[in-house]
Amino acid sequence: MTAANLKIEPPRLGEPYLLTPGPLTTSYAVKEAMLRDWGSWDDDFRAMTREMRQRLLALLGDGSDDFDCVPMQGSGTFSVEAMLASFIPRDGKALVLANGAYGMRSAQTLEYLGRDHIVLNKGDYLPPRGDEVAQILTDDPAITHVVAIHCETSSGILNPVEEISEAVYAAGRKLLIDSMSAFGAIDLKVADIRYEAMVSSANKCIEGVPGFGFIIARKSELEAAKGNSHSLSLDVHAQWAHMNKTGQWRFTPPTHVVAAFLEALRGHDAEGGVAGRGGRYTCNRDVMVDGMRELGFETLLKDRWLSPIIVTFFCPADENFVFDRFYELMKDKGFIIYPGKLTVVDSFRVGCIGQMDEHVMRQVVTAAKETLDEMGVQNAAPPAIALEERAKLAA
Repeated sequence: MTAANLKIEPPRLGEPYLLTPGPLTTSYAVKEAMLRDWGSWDDDFRAMTREMRQRLLALLGDGSDDFDCVPMQGSGTFSVEAMLASFIPRDGKALVLANGAYGMRSAQTLEYLGRDHIVLNKGDYLPPRGDEVAQILTDDPAITHVVAIHCETSSGILNPVEEISEAVYAAGRKLLIDSMSAFGAIDLKVADIRYEAMVSSANKCIEGVPGFGFIIARKSELEAAKGNSHSLSLDVHAQWAHMNKTGQWRFTPPTHVVAAFLEALRGHDAEGGVAGRGGRYTCNRDVMVDGMRELGFETLLKDRWLSPIIVTFFCPADENFVFDRFYELMKDKGFIIYPGKLTVVDSFRVGCIGQMDEHVMRQVVTAAKETLDEMGVQNAAPPAIALEERAKLAA
């Protein structure tokens, strides 16, 4: 199978498309991979873990020999906490680049960990830029690490990690990237973007199911991480050392999830890897955004910052529009959308990832139009305050 003849399968009868940033709609092959039980200590499962780690490292491109992959049980947030606790030493200091809920979650995690940190909060509309990072690092020589979110899914913004990386390493500091919702669809090749570690999870752009995340880090950083972690179960160094010695996870692995993820990785490769997967998601976004704008909806972000992962739309000002009703009617038509996370104005989000293509996205737009008609919404334009806030903050 190639990207050109990739077949997108519709969900099973009664199963809606998940227009969310993960969990997402998966292929039949991924679902079917979970129908067999695996022994966590068995050689066959160890081989699966080994293949999975190798396939993930291959996505880094040239230079991947300097890195290793450490899967970690739990949700993506577990792996983010594991990365922060393991690679930022207890006497270190972090600069967190935030422009949404997930940057702020990293800051909250550092508070729990007792790690010194400061936050550059850009709000919902704009990315952190390299010159801002450079200035902060110049002003505060105590900062040892910078934490960046690759795709901030609370707004759908794609952050410029390449220019952030250049600023970080020009200042002699280290970069950690939360690529939870971008890795596998947006390049993060180590020959192009320098970083010490990145984190993602099984149920995002690789199109697996929830159950574990993974940290990909320089081997030198993994070696230096010994003793940093506050946690037995989230110690990346301990997991890495044990896995390399025995081929096993330290604690019970999500065996069915690993089997599904390995199948998802094979499908990812068959589609053309990062370029193929990212190309489909970009097409999904463009078709869906164009169609929604024709209905009168406005995106939160300017086009240059729209990610191919998820898009935030302002809720219409029309008094007949009630999000909960809109949500239920869209679900009745086979599409589960995502509520917004903005604080100033009401919004909702539509994901572009998972087993969907442009034909599905046209169906999404049709469903949205029919739903507006059923609700008696004459105009999908947002309230004036939303556009004023966007113009003010995104200037």
